[in-house]
Amino acid sequence: MARLLFLFPVLFAAFASAEDVPKRPHIVLMMADDQGWGDAGYQGHPFVQTPHLDAMAKESHVFDRFYAAAPVCSPTRASVFTGRSPLRTRVLAWGHYLHPKEETLAQVLRDHGYVTGMFGKFHIGSGQPASPCNPGAMGFDEWCIGLNFFDNDPYLSRNGVVEKRQGKGTALLMDDALAFLDKHHEGDKPMFVVAWFPSPHYPHEEVPDDPDMYEGKEHAPLYREVTLLDEQVGRMRAHLRKLGIEQNTIVWYCSDNGGLLHETAGGREKKGSIYEGGLRVPALIEWPAKSLGGRSVVPTTTSDIFPTLTALAGIEWTPKHPIDGQDLRAVIEGQAKQREGAVGFWKSPIKGISTRNDMILEELHKKQQAGAPTPHLPERITAGLYEMPDWPVDQSKGHAAWLDWPWKLHRINGDRYELYDLRADPQEAKDLSADPAQAERLEKMKTELSAWMVSVTASYNGKDYAE
Repeated sequence: MARLLFLFPVLFAAFASAEDVPKRPHIVLMMADDQGWGDAGYQGHPFVQTPHLDAMAKESHVFDRFYAAAPVCSPTRASVFTGRSPLRTRVLAWGHYLHPKEETLAQVLRDHGYVTGMFGKFHIGSGQPASPCNPGAMGFDEWCIGLNFFDNDPYLSRNGVVEKRQGKGTALLMDDALAFLDKHHEGDKPMFVVAWFPSPHYPHEEVPDDPDMYEGKEHAPLYREVTLLDEQVGRMRAHLRKLGIEQNTIVWYCSDNGGLLHETAGGREKKGSIYEGGLRVPALIEWPAKSLGGRSVVPTTTSDIFPTLTALAGIEWTPKHPIDGQDLRAVIEGQAKQREGAVGFWKSPIKGISTRNDMILEELHKKQQAGAPTPHLPERITAGLYEMPDWPVDQSKGHAAWLDWPWKLHRINGDRYELYDLRADPQEAKDLSADPAQAERLEKMKTELSAWMVSVTASYNGKDYAE
């Protein structure tokens, strides 16, 4: 347990020699919004068409048990940027902002020579130029973002200046990402590109190239958006090949939380739940120069993305704050059959902050067009980041879980526990917490989960920022 609670220097060796890779790899992160674990052809969906993800899966390492760090979007996005449990960063629910004292993946990569770009759904900060919580403050050289999900003809903020765009939002963000690649691919810096899709989030008004796909099928609008985002994945992969940089580009694709439908969520429940269906998501990592392949069932999470990418890029990095993610190179290479230690999840009872992208950005657009002074909507500069009260050290509200494969312990509001063997019971249907044969295991996992929650609470209360 001490390994989880104390921070040791982390030094990652280069993944390949200079002869193998002449310079650091380009990195592209793509993330869907509400795509369930089974909402793709390569995952065996009966009718949804995702030919580009299917092709990518054949040339990638496929994570079969990949978890979002949270069952809703903003906290998961915070975990990608920091390698930390979202609650450590004060991103408790949707619409909460990432704390300015967090060290982000973009900052570390930029410090090591990368040019950085952020495009698409942001939802962990502001789109205003004066905010310490905008993408620029988090390490991005260029950005064009929506504050939350967006749809057709959206308002987007480009480096703090709001634009009214025409077209499908999911395709527009890919236009911006590809333009960034065109601008920088012949430069002397490796590129880091984040392309986070607003689809297939409700209300499902965007359509793919064939707008009549799935006519008569149940949930047709949802799956049309899945196919639309698949088309954009195809555009990215094709463009990398057009530019001749695909060999030395790492592409990592995943979703931000469990899906919207029980039947394809990959386990019990769906988005919003700490049970498997709310956390388990599709995930692929591709790096043609390294011929990544195979599938793994080792539990892995979005918090692992940060330390894994820095390791793959050969970056020696000592985190400023305790992290929860791990370097997954051994998993990707097929050498690790089990995760080191357990994974903690915690959905707090704190409510999210409503963030209506077009309403907020349209108002800001009008003010900017009129030359009105900024900041606009002062509460959107930090979203109450500094007003949230500290928690008691024994904070136990909400739904937490401790995954020590194949065992998963649930702690619900601190006074009720459930224990499941996921290998034998992937749907978490048979609670074994009262089984005398599991009494010792139950107490051990309860102690570990409690200690982790105390550590997370200390981080939430600002302990990490004071050091």
